[in-house]
Amino acid sequence: MPTESGSCATARQAKQKRKSHSLSIRRTNSSEQERSGLQREMLEGQDSKLPTSVRNTLLDLFGQIEREFENLYIENLELRREIDTLNERLAAEGQTIDGAELSKGQLKTKASHSTSQLSQKLKTTYKASTSKIVSSFKTTTSRAICQLVKEYIGHRDGIWDVSVTKTQPVVLGTASADHTALLWSIETGKCLVKYVGHAGSVNSVKFHPAEQVGLTASGDQTAHIWRYMVQLPTPQPTADSNQMSGEDEVEFSDKDEADGDGDGSSECPTIRAPLTTLKSHQGVVIAADWLVGGKQAVTASWDRTANLYDVETSELVHSLTGHDQELTHCCTHPTQRLVVTSSRDTTFRLWDFRDPSIHSVNVFQGHTDTVTSAVFTVGDNVVSGSDDRTVKVWDLKNMRSPIATIRTDSAVNRINVCVGQRIIALPHDNRQVRLFDMSGVRLARLPHSNRQGHRRMVCCSAWSEDHPTCNLFTCGFDRQAIGWNINIPALLQEK
Repeated sequence: MPTESGSCATARQAKQKRKSHSLSIRRTNSSEQERSGLQREMLEGQDSKLPTSVRNTLLDLFGQIEREFENLYIENLELRREIDTLNERLAAEGQTIDGAELSKGQLKTKASHSTSQLSQKLKTTYKASTSKIVSSFKTTTSRAICQLVKEYIGHRDGIWDVSVTKTQPVVLGTASADHTALLWSIETGKCLVKYVGHAGSVNSVKFHPAEQVGLTASGDQTAHIWRYMVQLPTPQPTADSNQMSGEDEVEFSDKDEADGDGDGSSECPTIRAPLTTLKSHQGVVIAADWLVGGKQAVTASWDRTANLYDVETSELVHSLTGHDQELTHCCTHPTQRLVVTSSRDTTFRLWDFRDPSIHSVNVFQGHTDTVTSAVFTVGDNVVSGSDDRTVKVWDLKNMRSPIATIRTDSAVNRINVCVGQRIIALPHDNRQVRLFDMSGVRLARLPHSNRQGHRRMVCCSAWSEDHPTCNLFTCGFDRQAIGWNINIPALLQEK
């Protein structure tokens, strides 16, 4: 009888193993529903304080973990069989190769090399599978703590800044490269007021601490102060936008804009002229903010200076010089006459105006690239973010080194701190938004998938600690702002 060649025999063995592996997986899948039902029945008989939806989610996750490890176990067995087969084949080939017998040491080396390759394959498969499980679990947990509530769509270009009013009614403000600033109803997402007084990109928007007055900075080299009047519309029930399919994150192209051509702002009241124009800069005004009390305002410009103005008279009170390159941001202390300015020269400076007769300045050095923003927190802390992909927490009493450093994988834009809970929101160039505490511990990442989240660079974040529905807002160059509900007690409990 004709004998079967070695290569055919090997191919037949491999085919039988694949078939056996496939049958094993089918058996696993067929018993999956039975197992799941049994687990649910067992848990239903146990006392638990967890809500039913949470328990079901946990069951699904643990079921997924069990299935993944079953598949890994089956693959492991198959790989071990392949190792044994390979070793047997190498041992047979080792008897004679080109008429010369291999030594025991050479044979052991060759077998060891092949075994090492298969072992590496097993490790890679294991890491990829377990990583996917952990990632899925973290994403699901993050979605339960951080939920998208509302999208604010109506700008025709990227949004640089977002801010929340400090007076009633509480509304959202956005500043855009389309030369406008818009005020929004937080609950309905409807545009309430459009400010069109600038001749250039509107780079920041801030609200007076006690009056319905806005302050905007622009690429037209000015800052405008303007008054608004808003009446909130009645909220309408909307479908839950938080239902997710559990799909993996996908990459968006620049063509995948938000429905930015929608004209949600076309019908709202328009303000065309400011109450006051603050002039004196020789370059783009990149940011502006109110000093405590609202009687003075500070602006930061690409002309490397920051200016302090008297709001009532529009007169320049101080010109703050010293930065070596363009300024990127300015921020004021909520209760004291302190200002912090950040710059492309890798530093940020603290300006003290508590003594009317003199003002002092302190320089903070610690970043290696542009400082994109620096903001005050409670007490004597300042938090700075940079294009060097780090965020640093500083004590104003010790400027030599930061008390905490957060290292990230992308440049950090305009950060904001939830003062009451001491949580930092980090908007990134890579479209992510991450939450950290003041000691540098990562708390969460806002959900980002093909159904929600920003599609391009996230430019700014702003907390609203008093609003019952949305307590964090973000904006980006995808022309939209987003309102999020962050379950802070659950977030801190996860920590």
